[in-house]
Amino acid sequence: MKPFKLNLEHRKQQVIPLPHFFLRLGRFTVFALLLIGVSITIGIIGYHYLGKLNWIDSFHMSCMILTGMGPVANMTTDAAKLFSSFYALYSGVAFLSITAVFFAPIIHRFLHILQVEKDGDKN
Repeated sequence: MKPFKLNLEHRKQQVIPLPHFFLRLGRFTVFALLLIGVSITIGIIGYHYLGKLNWIDSFHMSCMILTGMGPVANMTTDAAKLFSSFYALYSGVAFLSITAVFFAPIIHRFLHILQVEKDGDKN
């Protein structure tokens, strides 16, 4: 199996053209949205079956936890409380990771523009 490569340019290479950058940004955005979808789905299923919330309330609860806003419903069973606790821990890491995935190409381009070597520069 071939490993996933980001194909980011090296500091000695020129900055990619803007249309290519937007294509890269789009790929990273799709991946970030996929991560959000998976994370929300985990929360919806857990809150629906363990927390005994209806589907809309489960969606609402998982979105609020994933974004760091906090719970909106009380969990009454031990299983629901455990799921809610572990989902909150997962959500903290997921939120930071998804943010990093989304902003990675933007930060890379900015840093690459600052670091790119000119034709005559040699270190």
